Amino acid sequence: FYVPRRANNPPSLRDTSSVTRILCFLALGCPDLEDHWESLQSKQGFEDVRKGLCSILSNTISVASLLLATSCVFLSTGSPVPYFDYSSPATYFLLFMSLMLAMIAVMTSGLSMIRWLHTDRRWTKEQLRSGGYFLFSYLLSIIMPILFVGLSLNCFIFAMLTAGFHFQNTVCRILTALWFVIYVVCIGAMLTEFAWRYAKGLRSQ
Repeated sequence: FYVPRRANNPPSLRDTSSVTRILCFLALGCPDLEDHWESLQSKQGFEDVRKGLCSILSNTISVASLLLATSCVFLSTGSPVPYFDYSSPATYFLLFMSLMLAMIAVMTSGLSMIRWLHTDRRWTKEQLRSGGYFLFSYLLSIIMPILFVGLSLNCFIFAMLTAGFHFQNTVCRILTALWFVIYVVCIGAMLTEFAWRYAKGLRSQ
């Protein structure tokens, strides 16, 4: 009799917790690990996965490096114009956090890229088959660099918003408030799309 291909997949991929499914969605764009497992069965499929993840990590390094350089400039130099003062303690703290998170993002992205460049298909399949800690470390190695870049970017944005709300000019404060509203709307739209895609992925299983 016919046995579905997915029935032969490891139990660690079929019986996953909600946390694992969320991590999988963040890392791979799909809450189902079984599709990812099937893509690793061929050498070409594994190379496609590695190429895609290395491209994401390379872009993450570029964005993190830009944030790192920008935060360094703001922390090491004073404002070139008198009406843009970012010397308040709150602004400096947020800029410093952005700097630290960007450094961590560059480091974790580089380590993850080295890992993917030197790994092979057999070792990757064994890590997924083992489940537990190995599965979490596999997914987190993809998610953490992106997470640190996102946190660094948000710290930088809030630093600029804090500086903007300290403007003496009323027009500048209004523009800063408008920027904040646009930021909140964009974040809300992204979270809504994330929830919709996640729910759609669960229904398609």
